[in-house]
Amino acid sequence: MALSEFEIIDRYFRPRLPDRPEVVIGVGDDAAILRVPGCRDLAITVDTLVAGTHFSDDAEPEAIGYKALAVSLSDLAAMGAEPLCATLALTLPQADETWLERFSGGFFHLASRHALDLVGGNISRGPLTVSVTAHGILPEGGALRRIGAQPGDAIFVTGSLGDAALALEARGGSHIEIAPYTHYLRTRLHRPVPRVAQGVALRGLASSAIDVSDGLAADLGHILAANAVGAVIELDRLPRSSALQALPELPRQWELALGGGEDYELCFTVPEIHVDKLGPDLSGVSITRIGQIQKRGGLRFIHPRGTAFVPRFHGFRHF
Repeated sequence: MALSEFEIIDRYFRPRLPDRPEVVIGVGDDAAILRVPGCRDLAITVDTLVAGTHFSDDAEPEAIGYKALAVSLSDLAAMGAEPLCATLALTLPQADETWLERFSGGFFHLASRHALDLVGGNISRGPLTVSVTAHGILPEGGALRRIGAQPGDAIFVTGSLGDAALALEARGGSHIEIAPYTHYLRTRLHRPVPRVAQGVALRGLASSAIDVSDGLAADLGHILAANAVGAVIELDRLPRSSALQALPELPRQWELALGGGEDYELCFTVPEIHVDKLGPDLSGVSITRIGQIQKRGGLRFIHPRGTAFVPRFHGFRHF
């Protein structure tokens, strides 16, 4: 007999971690109850992953569970929030016990790294869809936002760009030789590391921030639009891994770094008076200065020769 939704919850999604003191009531009631400490703000974000759109039908269940949480934690990181708890809405075509064990294992593996409690959710039957709502806490009024960038601010990114896009391109049948980097690229695609510690470290330093999910050009564009400013990006400064640099065509490297998406790095702006407070890395992750905010509108990319570069695409779009 197939498991009921309540049996699935009891077997695979009951808390596997000690309850945080902020969680008054978690899984088991009609709603969770949280008690946010005084002088703290609560950040809330939700993301949905759909089979065939965000992951392939043959994707490993552990990777789906991990990434479903990771993308929401990346949003919290961009706000400078520390993860607190999450809810999970899971739509399943069938109650496959092996799949559920592996999926929940991936989810809780990442949750344990951030002392995050699963406090509720829903399970229903239908096409495979995973929605995670994550909650984070931060000092009152201390959130990083897209609003705040000013002309003259330096633009930085964490880590490297374009790796997940390269993995997708190779999987799609492209004639790209990535054999030496296969494991690295697949990890970057399926198990991105939310830059939570880096977001927390940027509180009080960054004037604006966003996570890079749809591609650097698209996501930086949101910051520019929010502040009615422009920016110039120096292409030779884009941080590219050895895997991406192995591509023979340099323009293709730039295009994947600018528009590939799925990086889940942080893009942030810093006033010049704070730049010296940053080192070559931030909480153990490298950071790279790639450009500058300008008063003139638009996003411009400068070739090492000083000429303009126009990428063929600027990022992922759902519609």
